[in-house]
Amino acid sequence: MMRRVSTSSLRRAALRLPRLRRLVEQRDALLQERDGLAGSLTAARDQLHAFQVSSKFMHYAAAFDPQEVIRRHAVADVHGTPGYLINFLGVRTDPKFVPNVLGGRAGEVEGIPIPCNWHADVSEWGAALRSVDLAREAFTVVELGCGWGCWINNTGAAARRAGLGVHLIGVEGDAGHLKFAEEACGVNGFTPQQVTLHRGIAAPSSGVALFPRQQQAGVDWGLQPILGATEQQRLLAAQSGSHDELPMIALDEVVAPCRWVDLLHLDIQGGEADFIAGCLSVMNSKVGYLVVGTHSRQIEGHIVTTMLDAGWTLEIERPAIITLSGDAPQVTVDGVQGWRNPRLDLA
Repeated sequence: MMRRVSTSSLRRAALRLPRLRRLVEQRDALLQERDGLAGSLTAARDQLHAFQVSSKFMHYAAAFDPQEVIRRHAVADVHGTPGYLINFLGVRTDPKFVPNVLGGRAGEVEGIPIPCNWHADVSEWGAALRSVDLAREAFTVVELGCGWGCWINNTGAAARRAGLGVHLIGVEGDAGHLKFAEEACGVNGFTPQQVTLHRGIAAPSSGVALFPRQQQAGVDWGLQPILGATEQQRLLAAQSGSHDELPMIALDEVVAPCRWVDLLHLDIQGGEADFIAGCLSVMNSKVGYLVVGTHSRQIEGHIVTTMLDAGWTLEIERPAIITLSGDAPQVTVDGVQGWRNPRLDLA
């Protein structure tokens, strides 16, 4: 027998039809949106890959894989913190340290710096973290011209996460920057016993230097000292108030309390080649890894000659990035070199 359908059932079904049509339309729209997002994501990945390949920061030579090193050290569960920019290692940076660059970025979480982030590229990050991988039991880092303590904080955080004891040593001429470094180390969980900060100018030997004063810390990060200042220069600086008189701190004095130094990070605004030549003996005996920022192709050549002659191994290098304009090439981005000392090879 054919089952009879009631008029009320037909009426209810008719009422449901428009709603069913809307649901079908919404489903189709969502599927179309999904396909569009998938296409956009693929395009974005392709663009990112193209950018990485074409980026000048990717034109490095390396004896190890710096990208693998960086990705391996990245912290998976990094969360934003009000008032700070957080990087892929979980290190907090107060935007006031570099207001012209970091203004408005408080609360952000940065991604992995490949090919770069706001202050360093894949070569420098890879070289610095390479020194952490080579350390055993404890990790000692010395950062000359430490500013806000960028590399002592970042490599110290990576070493601590790897289960190593840490000793962070910084040398800086600007009083405001040195306060930033002290603050950054505290915010990132390092105790006063783990941190040693010196106000002065790193140099091959002791003496007196003049360091320019700036009205607001964090504005100028390219201040250059006058090393071995004469009496006349010191007198003029005292009269004008343009410079502070600071001690030149020899590297052997800085590292005297250390059994060895796992990482020496050197970025002293153009004086790197002379510094290395003057400190080679103590570096040979106490420094396991050197990361140096270079400020000209000439400086790079001098360092390569000096270090190779001394038996060091160049593990990564990205030359200074220049523009060809005017009468001479202009360096727009400092170069990076990472050197391993086979005398202190603990791996």
